[in-house]
Amino acid sequence: MRSLIQNTVFLCLLSSCSSLAQKPNIILIFADDLGYGEVGCYGQQKIETPNIDKLAANGIKFNQFYAGTSVCAPSRASLMTGLHTGHTVVRGNKSVKPEGQMPLPDSVKTFANYLQQNGYATAAFGKWGLGFHQNSGDPNKKGFDLFYGYNDQSLAHDYFPPYLWKNHQKVDLSINKTYDSIYSASLIQQQALQYIRESSGNKPFFMYLPYTLPHGDVIGPHDSLYNYYKQKFNEQPLTGDALKTRPHNMTPEPWPHAQFAAMVGRLDLYVGEIVKALQEKGLADNTLIIFTSDNGPHRENGGDPEFFNSSGIYKGIKRDLYEGGIREAFIAYWPGKIKPAVTEKPAALWDIYPTFLELAGVKVKDKIDGISIVPLLLNKGKQKQHEYFYWEFHENNGRQAVRWKNWKAVKLEVNLNDNAPIELYDLSADPSEKNNVAAKYPAMVKKMEQRFKEAHVYNTDWPLLKSEISKE
Repeated sequence: MRSLIQNTVFLCLLSSCSSLAQKPNIILIFADDLGYGEVGCYGQQKIETPNIDKLAANGIKFNQFYAGTSVCAPSRASLMTGLHTGHTVVRGNKSVKPEGQMPLPDSVKTFANYLQQNGYATAAFGKWGLGFHQNSGDPNKKGFDLFYGYNDQSLAHDYFPPYLWKNHQKVDLSINKTYDSIYSASLIQQQALQYIRESSGNKPFFMYLPYTLPHGDVIGPHDSLYNYYKQKFNEQPLTGDALKTRPHNMTPEPWPHAQFAAMVGRLDLYVGEIVKALQEKGLADNTLIIFTSDNGPHRENGGDPEFFNSSGIYKGIKRDLYEGGIREAFIAYWPGKIKPAVTEKPAALWDIYPTFLELAGVKVKDKIDGISIVPLLLNKGKQKQHEYFYWEFHENNGRQAVRWKNWKAVKLEVNLNDNAPIELYDLSADPSEKNNVAAKYPAMVKKMEQRFKEAHVYNTDWPLLKSEISKE
């Protein structure tokens, strides 16, 4: 009898361990200001991205995936909380002292919190931008055992910074003075690779890689990758006043096209190194890799979205709520689990939260806007669809956008007028949003106006409409 009980206990433990082992490792590669059209598999012609293209060829590529909004912090808040920007507690890039952006409050749990509480080792390497270690948005409080990188996204414009953070310890980089100094993106990548190589395999891990590439400033090492594009483009160097228009604590970049291409190319190299490290560790087959970005391409301190056709066929760039500002590359790769495919089904950054938790076997208890895309990724079961998608943007006099089926509505300058005119586009016939058809479809305009009202919830920290601002 005793022997029978012991065997039963052993089998139960074995079953538990087996179940745990089946939980996938999850890696989220999160580029910074990467335009929809800035990688090869989405149409880029001037920059080579073979590693990202390979992920797309062997995974599922989304053609209609959307960011949280069109700038960094609120898009990342949408990612972490599973809420669109009409509901998130962080809706802009507002900075706070002593360092960083307005933090996620104590009351908000991220999906990383839930993964951590359910058996996952968790780590983030790169740019956080949702709080600082002295406040409620500390990444160590928001689900990460280990954080290495920038707490403050303002500092993240500096690729040769005086310091980074490892949890609550400042990593001194004060020796940085020249292009031959320590490039932060490289240092962050080294830490990420080390994490994979030192993984014990005893528990699944979630690794968040919010790289700073290719965010401005357009600056980086003058290495072989840079020289390759410098020769390829035959670019004329900036001099005099043109060079001075790109202020930086170091010498501005005289060949910005070459450097920007090198930044995207470097991001691609990093993706390849992550995949290789997983393969060498024997972890590739049980690891889901997601690749996407926070918002559309920038025109800051050397960025040139026109030269690179960064938004593809789409209108707008960073800070726009037209497709070019919010439509993003999105690739999911999982050998043996995800079959190569291309999908036209729309999804958004707030869908990541329930997707990761479902894969980890964690039930979502919080009220969120996201819908799990596991059925779509694994081609199993029926994929639920959003009734509509909503975005808002709190700079440039305030902007809102709604997508319902193939209809897209955009409102500008809502800080000045609650009832600003609605632009209406039929994305099925006009994906580039060239033709405003609001006058032709007044009934649809009325429906979209109702969706604007439903989706936006007033937040005292983030008044958007003129009537809300007048309350302040």
